[in-house]
Amino acid sequence: MRLTTKGRYAVTAILDLALHGSGSPISLADISTRQDISLSYLEQLFARLRREGLVTSVRGPGGGYLLARAPGEISVASVIDAVNESIDATRCQGTGDCQQGTTCLTHHLWSDLSNVIHDFLDRITLEELIHRQDVQRIACRQQDSADQIAVLPIVHTP
Repeated sequence: MRLTTKGRYAVTAILDLALHGSGSPISLADISTRQDISLSYLEQLFARLRREGLVTSVRGPGGGYLLARAPGEISVASVIDAVNESIDATRCQGTGDCQQGTTCLTHHLWSDLSNVIHDFLDRITLEELIHRQDVQRIACRQQDSADQIAVLPIVHTP
């Protein structure tokens, strides 16, 4: 199965936003620190998420991003789709030219699997993930780590 870093990072970042947003804009720098995803990569992902209407941006001091819809209205599949990722178990990326330009013997099996995975992820919302105890525990740990990084003293060397 092919789910690349782009899809994984997009889901991770928007889930972070859903967990920490609570009505206030969240900066990409904060998400970057908590999730260890580069800021420039997050900027690319959030541009796509904004174009697809999953997040909105707030400019200026205290600005950042907010979810554009309630967490219960955003599925994991919609996030992956928004960043132009496909959940594809076929070797041919769904084109059907997997065996010297023609459909291979198991193409339809893998294509069906891709559809089942997409349907599964389409039924899981950010709201459901937010309420999972394991997600809550990890989010608290990440926030504690980010808070420790924020208070580390700056050491100047001559």
